[in-house]
Amino acid sequence: MPLLTRMLTAPLSIDVRRGAVAALGDLLADRRIVTEGRVAIAVGPGQGDQIADHVRPSLTACEVFQVEGGTVDAAVNLGAKLRAGSYEAVVGIGGGRTIDATKYAATLAGIPMVSVATNLSHDGICSPVASLTHDKGKGSFGVVMPLAMVVDLDYVRAAPERLVRAGVGDVVSNFSAVDDWLLAADECGEPVDRMALTVARTAAEALLHQPQSIESDRFLTVLAEGLVLSGMAMAFAGSSRPSSGGDHEILHAIDQLFPGTANHGELAGIGAAFCHHLRAARLDAGTERLDEVVTCLRRHGLPVLPGDVGLTVEQFAEAVEYAPQTRPGRYTILEHLGLDKGAILKAVEEYVQAHGG
Repeated sequence: MPLLTRMLTAPLSIDVRRGAVAALGDLLADRRIVTEGRVAIAVGPGQGDQIADHVRPSLTACEVFQVEGGTVDAAVNLGAKLRAGSYEAVVGIGGGRTIDATKYAATLAGIPMVSVATNLSHDGICSPVASLTHDKGKGSFGVVMPLAMVVDLDYVRAAPERLVRAGVGDVVSNFSAVDDWLLAADECGEPVDRMALTVARTAAEALLHQPQSIESDRFLTVLAEGLVLSGMAMAFAGSSRPSSGGDHEILHAIDQLFPGTANHGELAGIGAAFCHHLRAARLDAGTERLDEVVTCLRRHGLPVLPGDVGLTVEQFAEAVEYAPQTRPGRYTILEHLGLDKGAILKAVEEYVQAHGG
């Protein structure tokens, strides 16, 4: 990818700190984002309204829209309102579902979007992908990534701890995704964008051995930056490849077969750990990365085993068997091994036995 194109896929501004929302008005005064101050604000449930009230006085003209869930219908409806209002930009304030819906709506309306994340549950806060539900389940849609991003740690601290911890699983799953990309290059000749790969891996490495957890502002900053880097890696690659491999195939399979089991980041972490187990057991790739990932997930109170999210061994094995169907054409460790139903069940049992202590 040419250097200029890479620069255009990176956000103009990334602000991660306490009190960051206070500077949102100044950010929106940047003429690269808006020139006349006509800004729409899209908020979801929770803290969105509070932040919108804080920002509204600094804008010349704005309107606040409620986003009714992370669905395609909600995003399309918002997109229609954005087009009708002739807005210059839209600010999406909330968690992953609200921001994904706003990214999709902004893409439909052809206007830039500013992301204001109130939790750190997954890399959708700054990625060129929107995960939205529709009549047939949940799908991933290519969108324009946010032009600027704000993470106010005061608001993140007010979010449910489980949602904040979940982002760790999503960032750490980059290791599995990167390994799958390299495997596809070796086995199928798939091109690899080395810049995208490096950015995705760096995000995960920065988080892997952090001794602190979500009680620390320093850790939250590293986590937020890791999620942003993951999003940028996808933008560089032009696809979700650097942050989504067999781990996310398993995640999407669980979402489809057993909806409501757990959140995105939690399932990404379990999926990544299991994929590393397959590499260690079937490709003799060693257990060092597997042990690091499992240790990291447990350090931050994230699930590791199917039972940790209420799934039986048989249910998890069913999801692993179904997983390749969620991303046709993507080559991962799951497609490479091509295990049958019995072999998958045995692999899951071995994984649980090895890490159940």
